[in-house]
Amino acid sequence: MQNPNEDTEWNDILRSKGIIPEKPKEKEITEDQIIDLLENTIDQRTGREVTKLDDKSLDELDELEDEEDEKVIEEYKRKRLAEMKALLSESKYGDVKEISAQDYVAEVNNAGEGVWVVLHLYKSGIPLCTLINQYLTSLATKFPTTKFLKSISTTCIPNWPDKNLPTIFIYHNGDMVKQIIGPIELRGMKLTEPELEWMLGEAVPSKIKEDPKPKIRDVLFSNLRLNDNDTNDW
Repeated sequence: MQNPNEDTEWNDILRSKGIIPEKPKEKEITEDQIIDLLENTIDQRTGREVTKLDDKSLDELDELEDEEDEKVIEEYKRKRLAEMKALLSESKYGDVKEISAQDYVAEVNNAGEGVWVVLHLYKSGIPLCTLINQYLTSLATKFPTTKFLKSISTTCIPNWPDKNLPTIFIYHNGDMVKQIIGPIELRGMKLTEPELEWMLGEAVPSKIKEDPKPKIRDVLFSNLRLNDNDTNDW
């Protein structure tokens, strides 16, 4: 038996003659339901999909406007632009400043609310101090919202022992929150810049969340695998 609800010419004739009932009307969607649906869609996009846009530039967001809801993208762009302007206003530094004991209070204790300070105590002629100064110069450019300072150890702190060099002090809101003292804690001349970046922790907005130094166990297993490959070749 033919379905009376199907959209066919025969059914249309039968409906016009009153032989079969009119096709049931689809339930209308109210304006409130449309608003709720739109809000839920925006919430889902901003909660899940838009978070994937964090690493995209403003130009890349422009290219996505044809694919995504324009209002959502425009709102997100305004938010990102505001964040970038705020970051730019906080990017006051960008280099490593040399200080003396007389500068300490002004540059460290009174650095300002919310400011992170990294202070390196060093001496010329100590290779690891020279290496860390090179790394800090690079990191200061990478993280311009953090204040990077350096000072000759005995100029900043009289009688500070050379065995404690290099020394790194980290301050926040004028208070010391971390200290890394001596060549052992700073891993000697094998120290890499990513390792130092990780060691500075919250003082820099780094994406490195785990110690990048290869674990001894991993190195041993890597060497064992290489030896096994050499044996298999034979």
